[in-house]
Amino acid sequence: MISRSPSQPRPQGPPSPSLPSRFRPRFRSGGNNRGAPLPLLLPALIGLFFLVLPLVALLIRAPWRSMPDLLTSAEVWQALRLSLVCATAATAVSLVVGVPLAWLLARVEFPGRGLVRALVTLPLVLPPVVGGVALLMALGRNGVVGRWLDDWFGVTLPFTTAGVVVAEAFVAMPFLVISVEGTLRAADPRYEEAATTLGASRFTAFRRVTLPLIAPGVAAGAVLAWARALGEFGATITFAGNFPGRTQTMPLAVYLALQNDPEAAIALSLVLLAVSIAVLAGLRDRWMTAS
Repeated sequence: MISRSPSQPRPQGPPSPSLPSRFRPRFRSGGNNRGAPLPLLLPALIGLFFLVLPLVALLIRAPWRSMPDLLTSAEVWQALRLSLVCATAATAVSLVVGVPLAWLLARVEFPGRGLVRALVTLPLVLPPVVGGVALLMALGRNGVVGRWLDDWFGVTLPFTTAGVVVAEAFVAMPFLVISVEGTLRAADPRYEEAATTLGASRFTAFRRVTLPLIAPGVAAGAVLAWARALGEFGATITFAGNFPGRTQTMPLAVYLALQNDPEAAIALSLVLLAVSIAVLAGLRDRWMTAS
């Protein structure tokens, strides 16, 4: 038996054959394959074409020459002002009651929390017209709660500007709640626990510690809720009607103009398209910085 000292090198075997270059896998520095397989690339391009084509067609068919006259009419500015005011009011309502609701779902354990979360997110999948009918059954003059509002306080919500705010808040609040709840779950609860240990109440800890931590999530949720409220149609026309100057928002004005003046409908649609692009540009840093 031949012994070998540790200093002596270990005998090397024959070199392993290397694969030809065409068989070697190629990877990008980020870990993704350089090319895309055709079975995935082709459906992806079809989907992109399907989503972009209507927007391009809207821009092509837009009456650019008559656009200033169409957008400076009194009816357009009336509908735009009402849309901005109602969407902002609906977002404010969503912030006042939606942020505490998101905190409750994220921080408090209670029986039936999953069911409550499902009910909160139900307006996301519920058809807006169905939501408008449900609001009529609840807050209408003969509704479950609306009759008491009318008898006790003389408050009638349907077919009023306040009804527009209620309808928009109903469909927009889940966007805020989901965004804030996700941010709360990502935030470390030990900061709140440390604040309560030092003598702060839970509300003070929420106001002075938690709220500054989740401010970006609250802002993103508020922007999403505002954009959803601005574009709401089904619940608004069902619960508040379509009365110019009182309940006729921009989406309702687009629907009415499409029947009488298609060029005006295209012009109004471009306004809403510009607002949507502005919202996406504002949220770009939040959504796309993880690439």
